[in-house]
Amino acid sequence: MSGDLGPRVAISAAQKFTAKFADVDLVLVGNEQQLLSFSSVKKLSRQRISILNATDIVAMDEDPLHALRHKKNSSMWLAIECLNNNLADACVSAGNTGALLAMGKYLLKTFPGVERPAICKAMPVEHGQTYLLDLGANTNCTAEHLYQFALMGNILASAATAAPRIGLLNIGTESTKGTDVIKATQELLQNDSRLNFGGYIEANRIFSGDMDVIVCDGFHGNIALKTCEGTARFIAKRIQAIFKRNWFSRLTAIFAWPLLKQLRVELDPSMYNGASFLGLQRVLVKSHGNANKKAFLQAMIVAREQVIQKVPVRIQQALSNQSISSQQ
Repeated sequence: MSGDLGPRVAISAAQKFTAKFADVDLVLVGNEQQLLSFSSVKKLSRQRISILNATDIVAMDEDPLHALRHKKNSSMWLAIECLNNNLADACVSAGNTGALLAMGKYLLKTFPGVERPAICKAMPVEHGQTYLLDLGANTNCTAEHLYQFALMGNILASAATAAPRIGLLNIGTESTKGTDVIKATQELLQNDSRLNFGGYIEANRIFSGDMDVIVCDGFHGNIALKTCEGTARFIAKRIQAIFKRNWFSRLTAIFAWPLLKQLRVELDPSMYNGASFLGLQRVLVKSHGNANKKAFLQAMIVAREQVIQKVPVRIQQALSNQSISSQQ
């Protein structure tokens, strides 16, 4: 019910999602009367899509603690509660990120040994994709927090890569660079034989594909993500402006259009929508608040993949092995 564009986007994505995947049933959580007012809802298959009525909404600018204490009838709370009560396998929301994190942590809990969940997102790189975490959930982290993020990111990336290379975001690649926390994290990662630690990586190499997982605290991760998104928009606008500059540029654009179209598809931000709260005991995925139908659909696909890959179970097993190893 929240997000910048409201329920219309989620409903449209639900249509596409159920048509694409026959193995999934959906629950739309929100104000039933308002949802039924959309003509597109009538086109949905009631055998595979149901509505759970919620009388309240968490506003996008609402204080997360206020939402946690006073919005127990909201669509966000009830959707996460479905996970907690084993009535759903995953939850996707485009709503208030802070409230989603607070409610998720309160209702779903983190695994033993995980103090804080991390927001993790796949990003397109020169070859394939790279997982970047944390992207804003934790602005101040200890070395142990970053080490846990690396373990969880490694599990997520290992579904596609046999031995994911783990990088630690830093201001340089030399071992002497970085804060005390970064240096302590490097030592932890180097001493874990389960991790293929590739060393430090600078922000200008995020898209190189050198690393399959890049670890950082939420403050710097959020800045890096938004800088990348802003740069992509800037480049797209500059290319568009250049091709409109004169008649010769317009003529060149006609011949370059097939390549530009392919590039646009490959770098389309909507194809990489869907950030996971790793460390929670169930699959909770955050969509961009301004996600369109295609982007929200991608966030749902991310949630389905993580359920199939049993990401939370594998994270729990890895953390259990870590605990056993430390005791020995």
